[in-house]
Amino acid sequence: MLLVSTTDSAIFFEAYGYANIFSGRKMTRDTIFDLASLTKPLATTLAIMKLISQQKLELDQHLGSILPKFNSKDKGRISIENLLYHNAGLPDYRPYYKFLCNLEPNKRKNSLRELLVKETLINSPGKQVLYSDIGFMILCWVIEQVSGNRLDRFVREEIYNPLGLKNLFFVDFDLKLHQTKFAATELCSWRNILLEGTVHDENAYVVGSIEGHAGLFGTAQDVFSLLFELMATYLGSPSTGVFDSDLIQMFFKRQGRTGRVLGFDTPSSVDPSCGLYFSKKSVGHLGFTGTSFWMDLDHRVIIILLTNRVHPSRNNKKIQGFRPKLHDMVMKNLIKNSLIQKIV
Repeated sequence: MLLVSTTDSAIFFEAYGYANIFSGRKMTRDTIFDLASLTKPLATTLAIMKLISQQKLELDQHLGSILPKFNSKDKGRISIENLLYHNAGLPDYRPYYKFLCNLEPNKRKNSLRELLVKETLINSPGKQVLYSDIGFMILCWVIEQVSGNRLDRFVREEIYNPLGLKNLFFVDFDLKLHQTKFAATELCSWRNILLEGTVHDENAYVVGSIEGHAGLFGTAQDVFSLLFELMATYLGSPSTGVFDSDLIQMFFKRQGRTGRVLGFDTPSSVDPSCGLYFSKKSVGHLGFTGTSFWMDLDHRVIIILLTNRVHPSRNNKKIQGFRPKLHDMVMKNLIKNSLIQKIV
């Protein structure tokens, strides 16, 4: 699924390939994708932003002041900002699900959070950037503690519903949806099923499919609508009052030493996944299942690429070479047709 927009509207939106290669079901514009780590910017980060705008949370607030259990460990002084920058000193990943799957389902969430409290730092907070699922699991806990609401309900009530986004949601165990709406992902050897409308990420799945690092599902159209409102608010012309312009400016400001922004990714200096034509003022993110978006804030370009590259196996990694080439091709065509200026 490829969607491209410039300035004020989508100029290209097409579906390609198969949602399920076994049944031969093709992709459509309405296909719902497991967005994987796009959950981090499009749910968790925006929820933090909303809580800050509601004056219920601050970026420099320490973890221990929100979740006192962390005060007994070395993580109490980690700030919300550290977690969003991925420089809290936490490991990148742990296969918690291997332990949690042996527990009764209603005990798994609390057990996960006990494991998060016990997790050992591998760096001092603020010292080094290491992309971390674990940090965003902790942010989910922060959001639920401060808001008094579950993450999926909070983002739905405060962000998605006000924007009219009906096809951006978490799929919990109690939600029954028709599988043919979804792009299939992996033939999961752990669960012994083909995943369709079930979250691919094991750590999210085992605790009910709602977590801060993964669990969000959506269509390309609703991802675009959300990103378009973010960009419009950043540029000072929002269509709603859902987001605060000053906060978005703050979140999208690159940190001097690392070039990172809060909760989103930025083009890397070597082999950027967005290709060679996005400006330095670009933000985006990738998802393990084969999803991505990039927004060029200078040139007002949004490119959304949603795939099910893990269908039927995560061993297919061709997207790593394909994605930047696709972005370059799109940007070259935009330049050729004078839809954006060439980036120097």
